[in-house]
Amino acid sequence: MKTITAKELNRTSNWRIILYAKPGTGKTSSAKFLKGKTRILDLDNSAKVLDGLSNITIDQLDRSRPEEDMLEFLKSAKQRINGFDNLIIDNISSFEKDWFVEKGRGSHNGISNELQDYSQWTNYFSRIMTEIYTLPVNVLITAWETSRQITSANGQQFNQYAPEIRTSVMDGLLGLCDVVGRLTVNPKTGNRGVILQGDDSIYAKNRLDNRQACPINELFSFGGDNDDKIN
Repeated sequence: MKTITAKELNRTSNWRIILYAKPGTGKTSSAKFLKGKTRILDLDNSAKVLDGLSNITIDQLDRSRPEEDMLEFLKSAKQRINGFDNLIIDNISSFEKDWFVEKGRGSHNGISNELQDYSQWTNYFSRIMTEIYTLPVNVLITAWETSRQITSANGQQFNQYAPEIRTSVMDGLLGLCDVVGRLTVNPKTGNRGVILQGDDSIYAKNRLDNRQACPINELFSFGGDNDDKIN
């Protein structure tokens, strides 16, 4: 066990961020705004939008064998990120769907998932996220957007935007990260911005600085102007 003082902590060192949005909004393209060298585990074959960028290396998952390819990546992850500043897992929602499809192929009818698949996913997902989050590098995880029904303490129900991931693993995923941002596009200007402060209708949080929202190109500039707005 290592003991340190709070003065020795650096909140922006090896940050963990989840960025979620509708497909095609620009989650993958946000890699362009990261400083240093970036490695991407491409889970849905969308990294082609980053063509021409010399500071980005891409590992492409075979979507027909997601569990095997993920295991291969994790076994060599420490070597793969050597010399890199950032790791992007893009996107976890697609990986979840492919994982269940693969499990369905091994079921009795070759299509439907069996009950044990769902409990297995909960344990499996926790293990892979623990492996990823312990890597000594900045970690950005992307996900699709969904709407889930939330019940407040007084019994009121409302719909909330959140990353598209099964409820059984969502709270653990969101609780471990430093920032959860919802990427949106202004319909009037076409500009992309990230909501960093949540409410009843949007899951978001930011414990790295005081920004409530910012343009996508400034998302990774922690500790700067705290009054940024989405235009």
